[in-house]
Amino acid sequence: MKTDIQPDIQAALLQKLARAPVDPGVYLMKDPEGAVIYVGKARSLKKRLAAYFNRGAQPDLKTGVLVSKIASFDTIVTRTEKEALILESNLIKRHRPRYNVILKDDKRYPALRLNVEHPYPTLSIVRKIRKDEALYFGPFASAGAVRQTLKIVNKTFKLRKCTDREFKTRTRPCLNCQMQGCLAPCCRDIDRATYDEMVNEVILFLKGRAPDLVRKVRNDMVAAAQAEEFERAAQLRDKMFALEKTIERQIAVTTDLKDRDVIVAARGEDVSLVTLLIVRGGFLQGSRHFVFADSIATDVELIRAFIGQYYEDALHVPGELLVAEMPDDSDLLAEWLHSRHGRRVRILRPLRGEKARLIELARQNADKELQERLAASASQRSLLEGLQRRLRLRRLPRRIECFDNSNIGGTAAVAGMVVFEDAKAAREAYRKFRIRAAGQPNDYAHMAEVLARRLRADGRESPLPDLLMVDGGKGQLNIALEVIRDLGLEDAFDVVGIAKKDETRGETADKVFQPGRANPVNWGREGRLLLFLQSIRDEAHRFAITYHRRERNRNALESALDAVPGVGRQRKAMLLKHFGGIQNIRAATPQELASLPGMTIKTAEALLQALGETTG
Repeated sequence: MKTDIQPDIQAALLQKLARAPVDPGVYLMKDPEGAVIYVGKARSLKKRLAAYFNRGAQPDLKTGVLVSKIASFDTIVTRTEKEALILESNLIKRHRPRYNVILKDDKRYPALRLNVEHPYPTLSIVRKIRKDEALYFGPFASAGAVRQTLKIVNKTFKLRKCTDREFKTRTRPCLNCQMQGCLAPCCRDIDRATYDEMVNEVILFLKGRAPDLVRKVRNDMVAAAQAEEFERAAQLRDKMFALEKTIERQIAVTTDLKDRDVIVAARGEDVSLVTLLIVRGGFLQGSRHFVFADSIATDVELIRAFIGQYYEDALHVPGELLVAEMPDDSDLLAEWLHSRHGRRVRILRPLRGEKARLIELARQNADKELQERLAASASQRSLLEGLQRRLRLRRLPRRIECFDNSNIGGTAAVAGMVVFEDAKAAREAYRKFRIRAAGQPNDYAHMAEVLARRLRADGRESPLPDLLMVDGGKGQLNIALEVIRDLGLEDAFDVVGIAKKDETRGETADKVFQPGRANPVNWGREGRLLLFLQSIRDEAHRFAITYHRRERNRNALESALDAVPGVGRQRKAMLLKHFGGIQNIRAATPQELASLPGMTIKTAEALLQALGETTG
């Protein structure tokens, strides 16, 4: 075995390999601390493990890196290889092993939700796809893409635009109706069959069936003209033209008008990605890129892992998946997709014709995206190296955390922590802090509390930063240093404070202070480094201010409700849940408030009077 495993560990692994079963199943590789670092499946566990540990095995360089980290392994026998595939997927999600290909959650991608349970459905943009009775379309590659799609739908179809709450309380048609953009079912008696037909057309459009929809609208137009319903025929003509313009902007890539996804992988030195081209009805709908850092997987392993994870809970699985590299267990994957989604799915590796040209198109997109990401990564690396050099930091600041407080006179005192990893905002790592020792406007005490809560071992849910920033001058910096000394973390990371410029003193730039230096940092010709730190500070300020305003409004609302006779804890919760916030309750009429369970006109009027006194 050509790896750097210690002889005693190697001997133990070979002994365990000799006892490994020949059955199908899953194996879990573990490091010396017992953490699972890789999960795999095999038709024969003994044969698969032998490829890692037999003396005659010659693992490639990247597999050798994995093998050198293995101290032990466990096996789980299954009855069939399909059961092993399912178990492998579950174990990867549970353990998130370091050396497996792990597809990031799609929760940050927007989607369109059609609430078909409502008598008059409407579309809304959502970030989380729930397991409810609604229809979801997407996810889309960006917020701009989903907004553009929604704009086209709103311009072409007359679905209602108001929220469910507005639908219940609206008493007259809104501007959308006056501009012929909505049928106004909130106020008018709209035939359900007519509205349902329009909803079905929207579903066809969002499923990529625009050509089918154009044919349907054209047939309806001809039928209306023959029935001498010329006004309706003209409306259908305008809709048909709008849909045809939308199709003209799409790219036709196949002549058979089928749905298919195209999947290719591209690799750089430190990053790999999978590119997905989405083809619906023969038209290219768009592309998405999924990045995997420091992956040891080959192209075919990337594609196999992507198929298993992406399509496990996908909203729509097309009838064909075109791949650049064919996984060994493609038949098993296709069978699993069929059992998962109830429809036949073929996995193909085309070598000629239209489908092969789709593979080449996807590969061109993947190579372009990879080069752009490598260039961006190099730029970010240069930025961080410049920051390390100018501030004389002990390590490259790959993880930067910045803290900012926000309060008014000590009330609604909160703090925000933002995180930048490799020079990019890591929003999933942001944290909010509600100040426990609130009541007085003492920013130093608030900062000390927040830093202690973040850095204490019992509150350390995420890794320590390479660079910690506090929004403020020398005073805030000294507070941070005091907390860090008390926790024994002086050598764990570097600390700086950043303060706004004082224009009354002729200062032209914000100031960055470091421990042990009386004067702020002189940036010379590297002003871009200061701009980068300013952008992090501004993001922390925005995050903290947003949280403070929400807390202040909530406190104001609760204080006002507490003073209203007849409004207790349950009614308060009901009002907040129904209206969503103080502004919506203030905007409601006494009749709207009184229509809620347990509310009366008298109580509603008293509530509105109390809220009016808290305005501003």
